[in-house]
Amino acid sequence: MIAPDANSRWVRIGSADEFAEDEPIRRSLGGFDIAVFRVDGELYALDDHCSHGNASLSEGWVEGNCVECPLHQARFNLRTGEPETGPALEPVRSFKLRTEGTDVFVEL
Repeated sequence: MIAPDANSRWVRIGSADEFAEDEPIRRSLGGFDIAVFRVDGELYALDDHCSHGNASLSEGWVEGNCVECPLHQARFNLRTGEPETGPALEPVRSFKLRTEGTDVFVEL
């Protein structure tokens, strides 16, 4: 479990069983649109908006540890948000997750 620090704000994003393998889900919390991914049993969360244009990463394709933008085919690393292929040059924000029992929390 990740211990929150005094400056962090943890918000429940759902139950662990809501997030299926290789099926991204979009959540809107605290002014953020977040794409949540489960790959090989691990959960990851990224800003849902491609840094290259107006596309939703939760509507993209998951392959290995990357998600591919459905509009531009840029690929982003699920762990870091860094672009692995263009045309995107800027990373998307990666969010920390923690699990307590079956509840999943995201740090905003």
